[in-house]
Amino acid sequence: MELTILKDIVIIFLLSTFVNLLFTKIRVPTIIGYLLTGVVAGPYALAIIGSPKEIELMAEIGIILLLFSIGLEFSLNHLLKIRKIVFWGGFMQLSMTTLIAMLIIQLLDISWIPAVFIGLITALSSTAVVLKVLQDRTELTSNYGRTVLGIMIFQDVVLVPLLLFVPLLSGHSLNFPLELLILFLKAFLIIGLVYAGNKWFMPKVLHMIAQTKSQELFFMSILLICLSVALLTSELGMSLAFGAFLAGLMISESEYSHNVFGNIIPFKDTFTSFFFVSIGMLLNLDFVMDNYLLVIFTVCALIVLKMTIGMLTAFTLGHTLKGTILVGIAICQVGEFSFILAEVGLEHHIISSFHFQLFLATAIISMAATPFLIHIANGVADTILKLPLPDFLVKGLFPLRQIPIPDLSGHLVLIGKDSRALNLSVMATHMKLPYVSIVFDPAIARDRMSKGEMVLYGDAVNEPILRKAHIEHARVVIVSIGDMIPALAVTQKVRALNNHGIILVRTKHVQDIEELYRHGADQVIPEEFETSINLFERILKIYLIPMHEINLAVEQIRKDRYGIFRDKITDSKISLLNEIPNIEVLAFRLNENSPLVEKSISEVNFRKVFGVTIVALKRGNAIIEHPGPNERFKKGDIAYVLGSPEQIENASELFYNHEQGIK
Repeated sequence: MELTILKDIVIIFLLSTFVNLLFTKIRVPTIIGYLLTGVVAGPYALAIIGSPKEIELMAEIGIILLLFSIGLEFSLNHLLKIRKIVFWGGFMQLSMTTLIAMLIIQLLDISWIPAVFIGLITALSSTAVVLKVLQDRTELTSNYGRTVLGIMIFQDVVLVPLLLFVPLLSGHSLNFPLELLILFLKAFLIIGLVYAGNKWFMPKVLHMIAQTKSQELFFMSILLICLSVALLTSELGMSLAFGAFLAGLMISESEYSHNVFGNIIPFKDTFTSFFFVSIGMLLNLDFVMDNYLLVIFTVCALIVLKMTIGMLTAFTLGHTLKGTILVGIAICQVGEFSFILAEVGLEHHIISSFHFQLFLATAIISMAATPFLIHIANGVADTILKLPLPDFLVKGLFPLRQIPIPDLSGHLVLIGKDSRALNLSVMATHMKLPYVSIVFDPAIARDRMSKGEMVLYGDAVNEPILRKAHIEHARVVIVSIGDMIPALAVTQKVRALNNHGIILVRTKHVQDIEELYRHGADQVIPEEFETSINLFERILKIYLIPMHEINLAVEQIRKDRYGIFRDKITDSKISLLNEIPNIEVLAFRLNENSPLVEKSISEVNFRKVFGVTIVALKRGNAIIEHPGPNERFKKGDIAYVLGSPEQIENASELFYNHEQGIK
């Protein structure tokens, strides 16, 4: 029995585990670890992989699952909304990169046929690397992320015509117009099938499968859909990866898409690792060492060229200067589909083996550098923005109209563009709390402005933006960004401008708490841990554990988990209510029909009749602490009542007209 492939898988897993453990410790993206694994294990280094063809097959499955998961995250309706980016942005980037690269290469005394071909393979960017990094950074749905995705989709779609174009360049006879017409007819056919599946067929099929309550059947069905559509597109002359993306789009509108995404993630990550390993195996280290100056120059020239054209494309699409920089850096590498074209070009003798190896070295190094470049992109953009640049360059060709913010004090400031910040703004509107949102995604900002919301577009790290939101007079500031570095910068800037307000920061991990407190946060909510606590509280309530015991247990869990980095707000006070069972404080606003209006506290005799105590009154902006027995209630007062839930419920009818409810 031949076990070569199994041995190769064990070797790859062993090397990948070791390299990724090391890279995780030093906070280097795992993609680099996979590429390094392929270089070390490949035929040009240790040569310990015996079945490279089988590894390439598993790599293809990895790309299929990766594009399938990306399709799941984007609905067809959303894709139609960015069609301008896909067709105009993608065409502009591809054609300009190809043309300029071709002209530069011809200056090196290379004939026009290989020059055109090299320009084409240079123009493609890495969907696998870039979209994986953007996924990890939760920036795929950001304004610049949508532009990057649109350009990538165009590149994936245009791969098929390029594959038809390669034999034409090599001089082989081919009825190119007819073949291209047939290809477009096939493309429209399959896109129509995808739309029909997304709209009518797929939701019903998934619902029927889900009703069986068999997770195994559900997962097998998802894989069947993914691989079937990928094979169908392959039979029609398109790439497997593009078919997988379309399969993801078919399921994306279904109510089961999140369950599908959760099931596919482990397999996607595992098989995607084989793709990067297989790419690393192609790199000839001897060639790189013998021509290191040429390789370095080519890599630098490639990155500068693609970055410049990417920025120009983004600028014409209306991005701000920061957005153009982020887009340019994101697409400045060579893509994985370029390897497919390069191999076809080598087979048809369009490029020599020397140019093929130079392409491989340049492509792999540029792909490896991409995660680092994206990581520093925000810092680079912020540094450039400090220069005295003209407004049209900074704000873009289609600047967003800023709405005037009235003078506010004691208001709420929401910083972030995610769903949590959006939900908070909806709640603040419902409760008639004065608030201002700062959003650094122009598309989201424009949409929310059109709905009449108090929204400012801009980066909250910039002091002028914060001052427009009257941050110095805000009572509460919510920082819901997610990424640790910008959250730290925003928190520090807000605290410098507002020393009395309460700053609440959302973060992903508990280990971020210390740093955020050090930079001025009053309360830090680690997303993953607090979600678990919320679920645990619900579990304890189901088991009918007394509320005061639940509060004490949760308080102790937070204390044990957070250590000394607990909530500054609650730590600054002794929470007596947590120690006294069945006691709470609730606030009531006096309705105009309340029988309490113009009556004194002694006349009502709350403590004797209901067993509750009026601990404070709020009248306008003034707080009356420990109101005396002769204090009279006024219409619109907010009364803070201390007592058991039953006692407070009995007294509550006095505060408002029951038909209207609490206001």
